[in-house]
Amino acid sequence: MIRVYVPRDSAALSVGADDVAAAITVQAQQRGLAVELVRNGSRGLLWLETLVEVTTPAGRVAYGPVYPEDVESLFEADFLHGGAHALGHGLTDQIPYLARQERLTFARCGITDPLSLDDYLAHDGYRGLRNALAMDAAAIVQQVTDSGLRGRGGAAFPTGIKWKTVLGAQAAQKYIVCNADEGDSGTFADRMIMEDDPFTLIEGMTIAGVAVGATIGYIYLRSEYPYAFDVLNQAIAIANQHQWLGENIQGSGKTFHLEVRLGAGAYICGEETALLESLEGKRGIVRYKPPIPALKGLFGLPTIVNNTISFASVPIIMDKGGEFYRNYGMGRSRGTLPFQLAGNLKQGGLVEKAFGLTLRELIYDFGGGTASGRPVRAIQVGGPLGAYVPASQFDTPLDYEAYVGISAMIGHGGIVVFDDTVDMAQMARYAMEFCAIESCGKCTPCRVGSTRGVEVVDRIIANQDRAANLALLRSLCDTMLNGSLCAMGGMAPYPVLSALNHFPEDFGIEAGELAA
Repeated sequence: MIRVYVPRDSAALSVGADDVAAAITVQAQQRGLAVELVRNGSRGLLWLETLVEVTTPAGRVAYGPVYPEDVESLFEADFLHGGAHALGHGLTDQIPYLARQERLTFARCGITDPLSLDDYLAHDGYRGLRNALAMDAAAIVQQVTDSGLRGRGGAAFPTGIKWKTVLGAQAAQKYIVCNADEGDSGTFADRMIMEDDPFTLIEGMTIAGVAVGATIGYIYLRSEYPYAFDVLNQAIAIANQHQWLGENIQGSGKTFHLEVRLGAGAYICGEETALLESLEGKRGIVRYKPPIPALKGLFGLPTIVNNTISFASVPIIMDKGGEFYRNYGMGRSRGTLPFQLAGNLKQGGLVEKAFGLTLRELIYDFGGGTASGRPVRAIQVGGPLGAYVPASQFDTPLDYEAYVGISAMIGHGGIVVFDDTVDMAQMARYAMEFCAIESCGKCTPCRVGSTRGVEVVDRIIANQDRAANLALLRSLCDTMLNGSLCAMGGMAPYPVLSALNHFPEDFGIEAGELAA
């Protein structure tokens, strides 16, 4: 029987994947053809969704973007045997966008049925956990430390150090918390892992529990991801049924229970302590630190809080070893990162690559340039509080320290592209306004500074006492950067100052006026 793959990922569903699947079923029945329809995850080539694949002796062949009205012509072209068609892309693995990637964390995405445990096991799933169950706790933590893995949520804190702290903490109960509150603009890597390969997140969190002696875990999921919520709950039930979760995991005597909890849509709950407050049923407000969550986290007990991609990267580390993972990347930025290409691009999607490539490579070699055909003017890297990177810095290696050196950040790997029609003064204003709306209100620099920041930017644009207001804006940004309780207020100056420094003409500033 011929196997046809149609994604069940949110990106594909949003452009009619269910209708495409139904049309394939109808056409096959009408023609008396035996077809096994598999609803796989997305490959991450989002401009080609719905991407339909068919298994052939040479490998899986791709067609896309497919709409319901295209299905009849696909059958006419004998696509079930890899026939030529205008929507054909040849062997999926040889599509340049995919072939040039280094897929470690996303190795199974788009290949397997997300809710098939057999598929997961057949593609190296749970090998990392099997290894972990045969090791002592300190050895597991050491492997994660040796890998050089840093927090993929944006803070880039060394994961091994966090785990070692929780391992050494003395408490009757410890917790593992996954921060799946993916709120940055242009980001979707967390969603893809949860929808397209949920068992890898479950495995990574289970390894963390075994490593530090935590028996309870929570996935804190943003409410805007209802499909991920359903997939995760189904995957957790399957894992429990087959003893990959719960009591006595695979006869090891180890216990780990996992639940999904929905947030209410507050951006601030992407900050780990505000997330913990929300998880405890309270308003999502940032906590003072110290104490750190690793010592006093959920319900005042030692807690590992890591991002979805951080946990999802652990299984391959425990399968192939810390050194294997560390061999990817550069400097202190080891391993790979899923870069998410969005905005004004021809080919938006997910690109997993080792640290060290450049924005120029991402935008032109993978993204294909702007969808509008106009020149790229600015790229915001790292979400709504990330800096706007000008063309003069497109060749800076994507490395945590290199980006700090240009007053920017890589963050969660979100890349949003703007062409030369963008008004950067308005983008700077938006950053301050976003901060004002999303601030938890606990600290004055963020709560008041962002509100005043919008007013000051407006006065600069309107040329009201511009020199004085430019000085005031810089002073305000300095206060927010150094005085805010968390990264919400501390990072809002990044997009504002980058827009001001690199695109002064959009603020009506004459040459030489900025320096003065």
